[in-house]
Order: sequence, then C-alpha cells, then structure tokens
Amino acid sequence: MTNFWRFLFSLLVVFSVTFASQFSFLPISLAQTLNSESVNLGVLQMQQGNYEAAIVHFNQAIAQKGKNAVAYSNRCLAYLHLQDYYQAIADCTQAINFSPNNVEAYLNRGLAYYRQGNYISAVEDDNLAIAHKPQDFRAYYNRGVAHNALGDHTSAITDFNLALTQIPAVAKILFADIYNDRGLAHFQLHNLGAAMQDFNLAIRFNAHDYRAYFNLGCVCGRHGDNTAAVNHFSEVIRLDPSNGQAYLNRGIAQYYLGYHQRAIADLNKASEYFENQNQKIAYERTKDLLHRWQQEIQLAVQIA
Repeated sequence: MTNFWRFLFSLLVVFSVTFASQFSFLPISLAQTLNSESVNLGVLQMQQGNYEAAIVHFNQAIAQKGKNAVAYSNRCLAYLHLQDYYQAIADCTQAINFSPNNVEAYLNRGLAYYRQGNYISAVEDDNLAIAHKPQDFRAYYNRGVAHNALGDHTSAITDFNLALTQIPAVAKILFADIYNDRGLAHFQLHNLGAAMQDFNLAIRFNAHDYRAYFNLGCVCGRHGDNTAAVNHFSEVIRLDPSNGQAYLNRGIAQYYLGYHQRAIADLNKASEYFENQNQKIAYERTKDLLHRWQQEIQLAVQIA
C-alpha cells in the first residue's frame, strides 16, 4: 500500500517589505537609512512589488555614490524577490564590504545561499548575523531551517528554541512558522509526540496556516489514525482548495479506511490539480496509483 508521500515544510523565506523571512526565512527591513532620492524611489517600488523598477533606482543610487551600502543591501533584496540569487549574493557581499556590521545583509545573503541549496554558507552567514546581533530571532530561525536542510535536526531544534526566546510578543503569527519547523525536526528524529504537539501549537498561533494541518495529517497517517488524517487533510483543502497533495493524502487515508469511492474521487481531484499546476511527476504517480486501485477494487468484486 502507498505511504503518505511527504511532509510540508514551511514556505521557507517568505519575503516582506519590513521583514526578511518564508518559509519563510523571517522578515527583513528594506532600508536602514534612505540617503538619496533614488534609494527612496527604489524602496517605494519594492513596496509595490515592482522589483525590476526598484533595481533601476538602486542602480542610479550606486552610480551616484559607489560605496552605498544601503543601495546594495536593498538591491540584494530585490534580486531575492526575482530569484536571482547569484546577483543577490554579490550585492550583499558589497554591502558587507562597505558596512561590516550590516546584519540585514548577512541575513539576506544567508537567505540567498539557502535558496541556492548552499546550506553550509547559509549557516555561516546566520552565525555572523548572530555575532553582530545576538537578540535577533530571525537569524536563529533561519539557521534552524538551514540545519534542518542539512539533516542536523538536533541543532535545528536548539535554534528554534532560541528563536522562541527572542521573538517579540507582538509577532505572534510568526510563532506558527517556528513551531511548524520545530515539529518537522522532531518528526525527523522520530519523536512523533513532540512533533504533534508542535503542529498543534502552530495551529494555536495561526489557525489559518494549512501547513500544520497537513503535517498533522501525515503524522496521524503514520500512526495509523486514518480518521484523524482525513479530518486534517479536509481542513487543508478548506484553507487551500487547490492543494493536490492534500487530496492525494486524504484519498490514501480514505482507501485505508475502506472508503474506496471517496478515495478514487480524491485521487481524481488530485490528478486534476497536479496537471493544471504542471506537476508532471506527481500527476503521473497519482494516475498510476489510481489505476492500481481501480484494478484492485475490480478484482475484489470479481472474487466476491
């Protein structure tokens, strides 16, 4: 029988005009000091989501004043939004050269390294951010996410614990991200009880975050509690109606419970979303599983 395919990690590094996150890493400030009209205009474009236009203004600021750490730091963030991680790293490095205490540049460069899959360099930049600003919860959280990616789940849990001690009380919704990722680290260490506790805490701080429900459904599936799994995946679908993975996993749980027609309906829905979202591998595997189930059901009917 097919197992649940995967857990859903935080949308690592979700950007914000005030925070440097996602998933996702956590939020980052855009401009520490607006020292030119071009930088001001660039920041305004960033706030409106016009990243390419923002880069034009930051280019002008750099042309006007080459050693402009603020312009390089903000252009780095624009390149991060555009997923040009090579250029983002180059800009953050320039910002650090001009302003070695620039914590935001270390955080953003670490984020770019993470997105490139260079988790060791991401950890190194988070270490530098912590050295310059030990009370910044973002650096601990980002380092924890990178440690999780490296398979060092024990260190990740330590980092998430440190992030929880430093996070401002006003940023309650961000607790959900930290608990969700700490829960995933616990799961990787086979501590399912702690994982479930953290996923429930994530829901307590953000009842609209479908990721924690998804991960709870997976844990319940691994426990063999398919009724609870169905309930959790149903909540994911309510919050994120086009989540093909939730339909797939709910279908698997339904099949284990003997609700074969419901299971087939869920897999049909999953394959539809996977196809529309161009997730070719997921689509093909779902169709293969659907075909196999239909054969099993037909054989069972013939034997009966």
